[in-house]
Amino acid sequence: MAEKKIFTYRGKTIDELKTLDVREFSKYLKSRARRNALRQFQDIESFVNRANKKTERKKNIRTHKRDLIIVPAMVGMKISIYDGKNFVPVEITGEMLGHKFGEFAPTRGKVKHSAAGIGATKGSKSQAKK
Repeated sequence: MAEKKIFTYRGKTIDELKTLDVREFSKYLKSRARRNALRQFQDIESFVNRANKKTERKKNIRTHKRDLIIVPAMVGMKISIYDGKNFVPVEITGEMLGHKFGEFAPTRGKVKHSAAGIGATKGSKSQAKK
């Protein structure tokens, strides 16, 4: 029987990481994410506190803050991140630690190529007049 693999981040389990505050957790991040987390640790902590209050009241967490670093306190939360048009629902997992919210809500959709529209080519102009 296969054993279930326990997720670790830099040798620490999620439970161990959840006991750390943002500044202590930032020591385990790569340099760019660490600098970013240390600069905005107050924003991250206030977002986590606000999100915890909303989850207690069973409210949906929606945010425009695409530049926040994901920390262990957010793991397991369901957050809707604004992509410029809609709020994209995202569930935070352990693999997302150290990344930014914006990476999981792309602002540009996939281009779907199809037939040219009316007036796009010279041949289609004649069809539009009929």
